[in-house]
Formats: sequence, C-alpha cells, structure tokens
Amino acid sequence: MTATATAPAPAADVAETPRVSVARGYRFEVVKLVSQWRVRLVVLACWLAPALFVAAVSLQSTLPSDTLFGRWMHATGWAGSLVILGFSGTWALPLLTSLVAGDVFAAEDRLGTWRHLLVAVRSPRRIFAAKALASLTVILLLVLGLAASSIVGGLLAVGNHPLVGLDGHLLSPSDAAGKVLLAWACVLAPTLALAAIGLLGSVALGRSPMGLLLPALVALAMQLAQMLPLPVAVRLALPGYAFISWNGLFTDPGQLRPLAVGIAVSLVWAVVATALAYAVFVRRDFTNASYDGHGRRAVTVGVLPLAALLGATVAGVAVATPSMHSGIEQDKVQRSVAVAFAHLYRMQTDELNRPAVTEAQLRVSAACNKGGGQRTAEGAGNDWRCVVSWHLPGVQAVGSAIYQLDITSDGRFVADGDGPKEVNGYFLVRTPNGDAPNPLWQFDGNVELLDTTPKG
Repeated sequence: MTATATAPAPAADVAETPRVSVARGYRFEVVKLVSQWRVRLVVLACWLAPALFVAAVSLQSTLPSDTLFGRWMHATGWAGSLVILGFSGTWALPLLTSLVAGDVFAAEDRLGTWRHLLVAVRSPRRIFAAKALASLTVILLLVLGLAASSIVGGLLAVGNHPLVGLDGHLLSPSDAAGKVLLAWACVLAPTLALAAIGLLGSVALGRSPMGLLLPALVALAMQLAQMLPLPVAVRLALPGYAFISWNGLFTDPGQLRPLAVGIAVSLVWAVVATALAYAVFVRRDFTNASYDGHGRRAVTVGVLPLAALLGATVAGVAVATPSMHSGIEQDKVQRSVAVAFAHLYRMQTDELNRPAVTEAQLRVSAACNKGGGQRTAEGAGNDWRCVVSWHLPGVQAVGSAIYQLDITSDGRFVADGDGPKEVNGYFLVRTPNGDAPNPLWQFDGNVELLDTTPKG
C-alpha cells in the first residue's frame, strides 16, 4: 500500500479574519475612555459642578461683577450660564481637550499596546478614525454637561427672567434662552480646533507629556495674545477668538461678523490639524517599541505647518476685513456708550416708576476722550472718560453724567458712574425680583472691532 499525502488547503480557502469596522473600533475606544476613572470624574464634575457653583453664587450678596454678565446673576438664571461659558472658554475647555484628545494616542505608547491594537484592527486609518471620533464624543459630552448644568442651576436658583444685553437692551426669557444656547454652540468650533491640536500633539510627541499639555499651552498663548495691542486681523485669525466673540450675540443689532470669522478660522484650524495628525499617524513605524515621538519631524509636520496656517489666516482675514489697527476708536466707543446708556436709562425710569420715555425722545449722545484729552482717543486702556448727555420731554436743561471706562484689547469695557449720584451713583432700586443696584451705576459694553461703516 502506498500512503497518499493530503495536500494543504490553498491559501484562498482559509477563512480570513473579519475586519474590524470603524463603528466597532469607535465603540471600543469610547468604552476605553469612559472606563478611565479620571474621565469619569471629569464627566461627573462637568454635569454637577456648574449647577452647584451658579446656584451658590446667585444666592450670595456679592457677585463676580468683574466677569461678563456676573453683575446680573441675581436678576436672571441665564446670566450664570454665561459666566460659566466665559470661564470655560478661558480655562475649562482647553484643559478638558488636553485631558481627552491630548492623551488618546499617547496612552497606547505609555502602555505599549499598539501591537495588540494593530493585530485586532489591522488598519492604522481605522484606528485613527475610531480614536478621533471617540475623543470628540467625550469632549462633546463634557461641553453639553457644562451648558446643561449651568443653565439648570441658574434657572432653579434665580428663575427664568429677562437678561440685560451688552448694549443695555432687555432680552425676553425666550430670546435669552435662544442666545445662550447659540453661544454655547458657537464655542464648539474653537473647542474642535484645540481638540485637533491635541490629536496632533498626542500623535507626534508620543508618550512625552508635552503632547498632553499642548492644547492648554496653545490656549494660554492665545489668551496672552488677546491681551496685547494686536491688529484686529491678527486677533481674529487666532483659532480661539470664538471663545470671546460670542459676546456679539448679546447686542442689538448683533455683532456677528467677528463671530462668523472666528468660527470659520477655528474650523479651518480643526481640519488642518486633524489632517496633519492623520498624516503623521499612518506613516508611523509601529515595529519600534521604543518610539517616543518624532522629534525633529514633530516640528516639520506640526509646528511649521500650523505657523504657516496662522500666517495664511492672518492674510485672509486682513484681505476680507481690512482692519490692521486696534479697532477701538473714539466714534465707536461714543456710540456704544450712548446706546447702552439709553437702554439702561429707560430701565431705570421704569424701576423708579417715572414717566416712560423713548430713546428717540432721550436723544442720548456721548463725548469720550482718552487720558484727559492728552492722548489719541483710540486703543485699549483704563483712562477713557465719557460725558453722556440726554434730553427729557418738557425739560429745557440737558442732563449729563460722567463715566470712567476701562476698555480691554478685545473691545469689552466696564463703565463706572462718576456722577451725578442721583443718576449713576450707587443706590438700590426696586425690581420685580427684589432690590438691585442702580442699572446706570456700572454696566458692561462691547465695542465691535471690525469697521461697520464704509470709509469715505
């Protein structure tokens, strides 16, 4: 008898292992993220801490009047959410994006689990997509928690009352609700930009802690830049400007051009930084177990392209909105102060039960100078002085009041009443929600940095 050997099955007959789809990888990455105790703790804090903070501050006698809308936290529950929004754009959201997006790839380097992940998924492209989408989902969950918690806490503690805008006009509760929700939606664009920068840092710098800190450092650099006397085009070209320009939603008419430019720039940065992170990741050598970032390549594929992008966005904004000056000019300041005073004067009139007047009857005007008239009336500073004049029906004399203004580089100002005391001094007035400071005593305003009138 002759033994017959059985031939091995052709390779084509061997059942291939099914490929892991992006959807399955995404679910796996989301579970990995939310299973981390620090991520769970941050999610819990974002959904609880804002409500507790807003409720506690709203019930105190002293309010954070140095923060935008902080002086109105006793008047309406919507103000507290805007205070949280201002804080989130400055500190919370950059740190949260660092924690999530800045670590989503670097964690695999620290744990040495790339080989296992590649064996399971067998596609760097699908791994990148799953991790990017998972980090975006968690970040959106955190932003949603900040918004929902701050709104609920404010409404429960104070109530659904009208909100005073940045030009003194009164927003109904429904209008305030819509604008607050829209403001939170607008900051998603700069948050995405920081998240994309975090992905790039996590991919390019490996287990280096600089990758984790990159979004926070970029946000800090942008905050410092906003404090400098930069031209408007440079200011708007920074990817975090939408963290500030949502203020324009709370004027009438709305200052929407800076907000639109800020959102567009942020989205461009988000797309470019994500594309750079993807390009670096799919070209990585995963066989090197001692990989610790690309070193010089991180500069050539990360820093230099982003610097070029910044130059391109500055040039684009400069062409689209020719504003290479500070944007804070005398006529703009006078117009902003006069409009806010007219709105708040009518509010004060109503609260003091005086005969109602219209803004057309008041004919409010403002004359402002800087440094006592010894300096050019433009640019930021705390040495602005405005004399506001108005008329009352049937009264020959012209009323006047003095305000000292502190204007920051981003156009926000605080007007502090300097007499006469019976007009803009400190005293309490009766409101439907209880006693409150005289609305003409101190008020916030916003100077639109972009030119709104054609030259010549």
